Amino acid sequence: MTFEIVAHYKKLLLDSPELSMPVAAIESLVELIRHSKATTMSEFMLSIKDASQQLKSSVRNSISLSAGCDLFVRFVTRNSQDVADFETWKGTLISRGQRFVEKADACRYKIAELGLPFIKDGSVVLIHAHSRVVSLLLQRAAENHKRFKVFVTESSQTQGGIRSAKVLRAAGIPTTIILDAAVGYVIDKVDMVLVGAEGVVENGGLINQIGSYQMAIVAKAANKPFYAVAESYKFVRLFPLNQYDLPTYNADTLSFQELNIDYDSKSNDAALADSPTSLKKASSTASPSTATSQTALHMKTSEDQASQGSNPLVDYTPPNYITLLFTDLGVLTPSGVSDELIKLYL
Repeated sequence: MTFEIVAHYKKLLLDSPELSMPVAAIESLVELIRHSKATTMSEFMLSIKDASQQLKSSVRNSISLSAGCDLFVRFVTRNSQDVADFETWKGTLISRGQRFVEKADACRYKIAELGLPFIKDGSVVLIHAHSRVVSLLLQRAAENHKRFKVFVTESSQTQGGIRSAKVLRAAGIPTTIILDAAVGYVIDKVDMVLVGAEGVVENGGLINQIGSYQMAIVAKAANKPFYAVAESYKFVRLFPLNQYDLPTYNADTLSFQELNIDYDSKSNDAALADSPTSLKKASSTASPSTATSQTALHMKTSEDQASQGSNPLVDYTPPNYITLLFTDLGVLTPSGVSDELIKLYL
């Protein structure tokens, strides 16, 4: 029976919602080695690289997944020199890969401990969407009897902010969900901005859920510290120059949809019936809430839905907007990331 790595990867994430994408990718590649029937080194290396590419192609946003795959492929390549016994070497890879997966969870707790001194008593923290390691850091701060409040953006695309709010409120942390567009409104009430990461690139910049870049711009304009939190296995070998340099970008991202309007069609009668004048007449006889619903329904055209699908999932925050990065390797300045990447990949 052929081992389906993508199916295995998705099952891991389904069974363990707290498992991060790069760790699930590495665990899937370790399982591939267990099922590998390769008899030569070249055949084995080809199967690892092919499986890695399959995983990257299986998701729309592959930034953090790519970081895990690339790190594992580099680990395998670096340890493939001077192999005396092929089967013994495969066993060594499996055991070391499994140890990495087991230790991955400890990375978050180490980051939480390193970030604790930055959460001041009586402070107000602004976070974005949902990040497991950010939530853990704030929970640890609450456990250490620090009193603080949290604003969290709802992240309308994924509703991640609602998930974060539930987690933090369960830990007894006062949390308020704000609109994504309200960051500028609340920034003067905030003492610091704290975000997670999909990936940390070579120049110390950050790839994270869409909206992180605009938060960084607002924070810098308001002279508020902007901290990023990321595990070292999310350090990725990319050097984007702008938003359109990301692997997730394509020609359809934020493209303008062509309007297919047939002005000679009888459907014009229906369009006239839905005109603002008609809506106004309808609203005069309906309750305010009903009228609002009718207007919202009218605005949800097929073009609107197509445009929603073309919106980006992540954005890139340049290093000059980032104050510090909290990682399991220590608290780093953005310029220190390249040094750590050299240690990981060379």
